[in-house]
Amino acid sequence: MSGATLQRPFKVLGIQQIAIGGTNKAKLKELWVNMLGLEVTGTFQSERENVDEDICAMGVGPFKVEVDLMQPVDADKKPAVHATPLNHVGLWIDDLPQAVTWLTAQGVRFAPGGIRKGAAGFDICFLHPKANDEFPIAGEGVLIELVQAPPEVVAAFARLAG
Repeated sequence: MSGATLQRPFKVLGIQQIAIGGTNKAKLKELWVNMLGLEVTGTFQSERENVDEDICAMGVGPFKVEVDLMQPVDADKKPAVHATPLNHVGLWIDDLPQAVTWLTAQGVRFAPGGIRKGAAGFDICFLHPKANDEFPIAGEGVLIELVQAPPEVVAAFARLAG
């Protein structure tokens, strides 16, 4: 059955974030904050996830896009958040648990960790960048974060679609 004919029990609403990695987030901030004018709205550090990031905002309201500027806590450890400069893309999802259940049943591979609280406080999970025999559908080299959209974002996208 082709993907176009399947009934999805969830919607991808829009881009929630892009995450950019480098060895020195000060250099990333020089461009994104000082030159392009994004606002730093928070920070997040996690030794387990090997990340030290500044969370920035582009736009406002429910259509605001998060831009995460990331450097590794330890450049010799994994995950290597700086190894791919465009680290991942985050997508707003209207019903994350249903999306995970349905996508898994379709053969989509998820990265370890399951649904959990992300750096910006939303529930998140990741699609694995590489497929395997058990799960033949993946990001084809791109790490994709699925992010549970809060009610105001779901409502704003619904108004646009209506």
